[in-house]
Amino acid sequence: MSAPGLGSLTGRISRAPATLVDEEVLRPQFDHDVTHLLPFHLRIEKALLAEYARMRVLDQDEVRAVAAALHAVDAGTLTPDPEGNLSDLSFAVEKAVAGNLAVPVPAWRVDRSRNDFQACAQLQLGLALTADVAMEILACAAALHEPAVRYLCDPMPGCTHLQAAQVITPAFFLTAVREHLLHTADRLLAGYDGWNASPLGAGAMSGQRLPWDRHRLARLLAFDRAERHALSSVASRSWLLELAAELATFGVGMSRFLTDLMNWAGGEYAYVELPDELAGISSAMPQKKNYPILERLRGKSTHALAWYVDVAATQRATSFSNSVEVSKESSAQLVDQLMGLRTMLRLTTTVFGALTFRVDRLRERCEQAHLGAFSLANELTLADGVPWREAQVIAGRYIMAERGGPEPETLRRVGTDAGYALERTPERLAHVMSVDGELRSRATTGSAAPSETVALLDEQATRIDTLTADWRRRRRAPLDAARHVDALLGLPHSSVSDREPA
Repeated sequence: MSAPGLGSLTGRISRAPATLVDEEVLRPQFDHDVTHLLPFHLRIEKALLAEYARMRVLDQDEVRAVAAALHAVDAGTLTPDPEGNLSDLSFAVEKAVAGNLAVPVPAWRVDRSRNDFQACAQLQLGLALTADVAMEILACAAALHEPAVRYLCDPMPGCTHLQAAQVITPAFFLTAVREHLLHTADRLLAGYDGWNASPLGAGAMSGQRLPWDRHRLARLLAFDRAERHALSSVASRSWLLELAAELATFGVGMSRFLTDLMNWAGGEYAYVELPDELAGISSAMPQKKNYPILERLRGKSTHALAWYVDVAATQRATSFSNSVEVSKESSAQLVDQLMGLRTMLRLTTTVFGALTFRVDRLRERCEQAHLGAFSLANELTLADGVPWREAQVIAGRYIMAERGGPEPETLRRVGTDAGYALERTPERLAHVMSVDGELRSRATTGSAAPSETVALLDEQATRIDTLTADWRRRRRAPLDAARHVDALLGLPHSSVSDREPA
C-alpha cells in the first residue's frame, strides 16, 4: 500500500524516501533550493502560466486561479515532506498551489518536466550571482583610483626575478591590479551574454508536445534568446564550468598581487603598511605587527581554483543527459563560492583603500639599486655608438666598480678599458641614473611614466562607468521582466517576483 500522500505524486514507487536519504540529502537540498531558487521557480511558473493562457490550454478563470495560488506561495508556506512532496521544491510548489485552488485545474502542469525547469532556475541564479560579483569587482576597481592618484609620482623599485629592476610607482602597480579587475568584469560580461539562453521548452530532453513559444518564454524571463538544442538545454552545465574557470583565472591573478603586498608588508621590505585595525599580533613575539588579512585574502583567492576542479570533476565522464550528478552535485558550491568571492572583494577593496606606501623607503631603495643601468646602456649605444651588447657590458662593469653613487671618472675608466672614449659622462650619469629622471624617461603608452599613468587612470574610469552601466542593465532586466509577467497575470505589484535573489 502506498504511504499517505505518496500516491498523489507517483504510481511507480510505493514507499517514501528512506529517513537517512531524506535527512542527509533531500532536506538539505530542499532548504538550499527554498533559500536560493524559490524566487526563480515562481518566476518560471508564472511565465509558463502565461504560455498556457496563450495556447488556451487554460481558460482565463483557471489562469487567474493558478496565478493567485502561486502568489500565495513563499518560503514560509513550503516544508519538506518525504511522503507528501518527496522533500522536493518543485513538488512542494505543485502541492501548495493545488491546495490553494478552490476548484482543480487539471491541465495545469501538463506537458512539463522538472529537467528544463530546474536547469532554467539554476541558470537564473548563476546569472544573478555573477552580476553581483561583477559589481563588486567594479567597486574594487573604482576604489583603487584615489590611492593611485595619491602615489602617482613616488618612485618605487619594480622587480623582475624577485630583484629590483626598474623604477615604477605605486600608482603603476595599482593600475595593473585595476586592469586585472576590469579584464575580469569584461570577460564575465561576455560570458553572461553567452550563457543567457533559456532552457525552457526542452522538456525532459527532446522537446515538448504542445506548441510552446520558447522565444516568448525566454523574453518573459529576460533571457536574450532560447537555447538552440533541447538536449544541450538539460544536459549541459557548461556555463557553470566556464564561470568557475573565469573566476579561477581571476583568483590566480589576484593571488600574485596579494603575494607582492605580503612581501612588501614584511620586515625585510617594509614598503607598505596597514592601519592597526587591519593588523594582528603575535601571541609570543610582541615586536611583531602581522597582517593576517593579506593571508586570508590570498587563501580565499584559492577557493575559486578548487571550485573549478570540483565542477570539472563532477561533470567529467558523465552521460550527456540530465542527471542529478550534473544538475545538483556539480552546482552544489555555486552559492558559497560566489558569496565567498564577494567577501574577498569587499575585504580587498578595504585593504587597498587603507594601504600606505612608505615613500621614503621606496625612494631610498631605488637609489641604492642602480635602476638606471638599462637606460645607461641605451645612452651609450645611442649617443656614443657603442654596440648594444658591449654597452651592456660597460654598464654592468660600471655598476660593479661604483657602488657609492654615479661617478663620471669611473664610467670613463670603464669605457676606456673597453676601447671607448666616453664624452659628457657627468651630464649623462645625472640624467640616466636619476630616480626621478628614470621615471619620466619612459615614452611608450602604458609605461610607468606618471603622465601615462594619468592617461590610463582616466581610460580605466571610463571603462568602469561603461561596465557598471552594462551590468546594472543586466541585473535590472530580470526584475523588470518579472513585473511584466505579474501584470500579464493580473497580480499585484508586490509579488515575490520583485524580490532580489538571496
